[in-house]
Amino acid sequence: MFEIDALRLLVAVAETGSFTKAAVRLNYTQSAVSRRIATLEQQAGGPLLERLPRGVRLNPAGRTLHRHATEVLDRLSRAERELAVLHAGHGGLLHMGAFATANISLVPTALRALRDARPDVEVVAVEGPTHTLVERLTDGALDLAVVSDYPSGLPPADGVTTTMLCEDELLVALPREHRLAGARTVDLWELRDEAWLQNAYGDRPTMLADACSRAGFTPRKIIRIAEWSGKFGYAAAGLGVALVPSLAAWAVPDELVLRRLTDPALRRTVHVALPAAPLQAALTLRDLLRATLTTTEPQAVPGEHRKVRHNRSTPRS
Repeated sequence: MFEIDALRLLVAVAETGSFTKAAVRLNYTQSAVSRRIATLEQQAGGPLLERLPRGVRLNPAGRTLHRHATEVLDRLSRAERELAVLHAGHGGLLHMGAFATANISLVPTALRALRDARPDVEVVAVEGPTHTLVERLTDGALDLAVVSDYPSGLPPADGVTTTMLCEDELLVALPREHRLAGARTVDLWELRDEAWLQNAYGDRPTMLADACSRAGFTPRKIIRIAEWSGKFGYAAAGLGVALVPSLAAWAVPDELVLRRLTDPALRRTVHVALPAAPLQAALTLRDLLRATLTTTEPQAVPGEHRKVRHNRSTPRS
């Protein structure tokens, strides 16, 4: 492995054509430059410079290593500048993640506001389930994550602080020809004979399992579908019904209707998760997510209005 200082010295020698001038530029003694270049040539497997009567110049091997050295030094310099800007809160990269239904409207609206307010911040966004996002946040791969306690609660994570954004009502998606499609609200007991479209069920506690237990029945059948497009497709074909968060209402196809359920506990909480020492850009995005929920008009649910409860932030770790 070549040392960064030795590569920087090679570049200086190549640009000045002199050990003496390179020593002055980098605050070395001339003898130190000679020793470092000799060591570098040993590591490179042979001479890198032609010694001339007046100075030195790169030989073919030296030109090869010089080309790579300038690329490495340039990338390190850019990394140093980006880190300085990022930690000063003036821009840089922001790695964020969110669960699927948050990406339908909530996150894009906040990111648009961030782009307008902070064009110097470049966002790298990923989508995933809450447990994966929390793991990536813990590992340092994400700077912020929008997560939810649906369907199985928030996973614990050391060094991660979560701030609740809102409570989001869970509705039931029914095909338009369903016998309950015209109802204002639906009691879960009325759906006891339906197949349910659900990613997780039975292998760990879920909100649906708890709600069905309160209603006095166990679902007749669980069809394990992870993606929302698949759930909507199956429901539209009359193959099952699904719980749908109200944040996802904009994405529901016309073949389906959303109806409220009489169980008041069928709602999830949406949170922003941050590391112990968050970036300033991450804090700005957190505030914009809050503002998005505060200023967005309630979204229409057929026959009613969408209700998203807004609560004051409560940190946890």
